[in-house]
Amino acid sequence: MDGPAAVRAQDAFELIYAEAFAEPPYGETEDDVAAAFRRFPAQALNRSFHAALARTGDGEPIGMAYGHLLQPDTVWWDELAEPVPDAVRHEDGHRTFGLMELAVRGPWRGQGVARRLHRTLIAGIGAERVLLNVHPASGAASAAYRAWGYRKVGEARPGGGGADLHDVMLLGLR
Repeated sequence: MDGPAAVRAQDAFELIYAEAFAEPPYGETEDDVAAAFRRFPAQALNRSFHAALARTGDGEPIGMAYGHLLQPDTVWWDELAEPVPDAVRHEDGHRTFGLMELAVRGPWRGQGVARRLHRTLIAGIGAERVLLNVHPASGAASAAYRAWGYRKVGEARPGGGGADLHDVMLLGLR
């Protein structure tokens, strides 16, 4: 999906996000979800925004993933606890796809939905790598990302000082 299509399906994305991220270790509240989805339409305006949505045969939303290419002025690398070399952090608007969210609702986990969403999302994005943050206490997510070829390149507090420390992971595509 491109941005406009994702905005039209925002309710499905929000449902999946709210259910998946209410669980530990995230503990997202209704207010947290509302704040995240007040930003969603603006994020979807990014010309490089891509999203994937998985549904059951009868249309029930079960999983989602979305992100966009990182621009030269991205703050993603600035959030790392320890700086990485300039050669790693350099962005030109085409080099790195930032995977912002990937989630599957509980009853559909362990069935390969996340893997298919991930493959679908990054197919044809043209970037040389994918960057994401994952909460280290989310063992299943961390293990999946490692199995898919991601490697930890640092730690960060996404969004600022109050957030839990997350692992920053990078996947080379070329």
